[in-house]
Amino acid sequence: MSEGGLYASLYGDAGMAAILSDAATLAAMLRVETTLATAQAGLGMIPTADAQAIAEAAATLHPGADALRAEVDRAGIAAQPLIAALKRAAGEAGGAVHLGATSQDITDSALALQLTEALALLEGRLAALDATLAAKAAAHADQPIPARTRHQIAAPTTLGAKIEVWRGMVKRNRARLTELRPRVLRLALHGAAGTSASFGGHGPALRTAVAEALSLGVPDGPWHAARDRMAELAGWLSLVTGGLGKMGLDLIQLGQSELGEVTAGTGGGSSAMPQKSNPVAAEALVTLARLNAGDLAGMHHALIHAQERDGSALGLEWTLLPQMLTRTAASLRLAQGLAETLTPDPARIASTFAADRGRMCAEAAGHLLSRTLPRPEAQRLVAEALARVGADPTLTLAAALDALAPGTDWTHELDPARLAGSD
Repeated sequence: MSEGGLYASLYGDAGMAAILSDAATLAAMLRVETTLATAQAGLGMIPTADAQAIAEAAATLHPGADALRAEVDRAGIAAQPLIAALKRAAGEAGGAVHLGATSQDITDSALALQLTEALALLEGRLAALDATLAAKAAAHADQPIPARTRHQIAAPTTLGAKIEVWRGMVKRNRARLTELRPRVLRLALHGAAGTSASFGGHGPALRTAVAEALSLGVPDGPWHAARDRMAELAGWLSLVTGGLGKMGLDLIQLGQSELGEVTAGTGGGSSAMPQKSNPVAAEALVTLARLNAGDLAGMHHALIHAQERDGSALGLEWTLLPQMLTRTAASLRLAQGLAETLTPDPARIASTFAADRGRMCAEAAGHLLSRTLPRPEAQRLVAEALARVGADPTLTLAAALDALAPGTDWTHELDPARLAGSD
C-alpha cells in the first residue's frame, strides 16, 4: 500500500501536496535566486542590469521536473540543474546568477519558503479543530460517560472531559508551533563550506537583505549540516498526529459494536457484512500517527551529518519530511470531520451504566465511608459490597451498601452524573 495512488485522498492531502509539489519547489528556488541577485545588486556586488535580467529569465523559466530529473540523479540535489538552466536563460547575465552561494543555500531557503505556507495551512487547521472541539466539549460537558483505564471501566466522567483531553493536545501544539516557527523559517546563505568567504565581506548585509525580502529569519550561522531545526519540526509533526491518533483510537473504541456510546464520521461499509459501519477516518488517524512516529526516527538519523555536508543525511530529510507534513495535514482534515460529526448516544451510555450496576463508583463509595470510618474499614465494606454484587446479578452497589452501611442514600450518592468530576 502506498500513500499515493488509490489512497491519496485518505492518507494524503491536496492542499499540502500543492505546497510541496515539484513545481512549487522549483518556483521557490527561482524566487530565492531572484531575491539573491536583487540584494547583491543593491550592495554593488553585481550590476543592476544583470539582476534585472536574472529576474526576467526566472519569471519565464519553467523547466519542469521531468526535464531536470536526469541531472538531479547525477547531481544529487535539485537546485544544481535548475541553477544551470537559469544561467543559460539569463544569457550574458548568467555569470551573475548564484554568485557566491551554494546549491544547499538555495535548497534550504526554498524549503523555508515552502514551510512558511505549509505551517500556515497546519496552523489554520489546528485553530479550526480547537474551536470545534471547544464547542463540542461545552455541548457535552454534562453528558456522563464511563471512563476506562487499561481497557477496563474505571469511574464516571463526562464526554466533555474526554473531548477536552484531545483539545488540550491541540492547544499545546498550537503553542509549540508559535515557538517553533521562528527557529524553522530561516534563510540559508553561507556559501559552499559555510564560511561566507565567497561574498567578499558582504555576507552579513546580504543575508539581512535577502531574509527581509523573503520574510524569513536571518540565520545565526550556517545550517547546511545542522538539521536540528528540521528534526524539531518533525517532532512537532509527530506530536500533532500522535495526539490526533489518540483521538481516533478513542473514537474507534467508543463506537465499537459492544459500546456504541459515541459516533463520529460517516463510516465505511463492509463488502461482506452489511451490518457494519467501519470507522475509516478514525482508523486513518491512528495509521497516520504511527507512520509519522516511525519516520521521526529517520529524521533523527538525519541529524547524524558528517562534516559540512552529507548527502546521505540530506536524502533522509528530503524523503521523510514532505511525507510527515502531508500526513499531518491529512490528519487535521480527517480530525475536523470527525469532530464536527461527533454525537453521543445517551441510551447506549445509560445501558453501559446500568450493566455496570454501580461498580465503577466503588472509589467514590470508599471516600464517602472514610469520612466516618477508618479507611481500612471503609475499604473492607466496599470490598464486601462488590463481592455481593458479583455474586448476585440483580444487585447494585448502592443496594449492597444499603445493607452493609445503612443511613446513607447510596442511590443518590453513587449517581454517575454526580460523580463525573469537575474542574
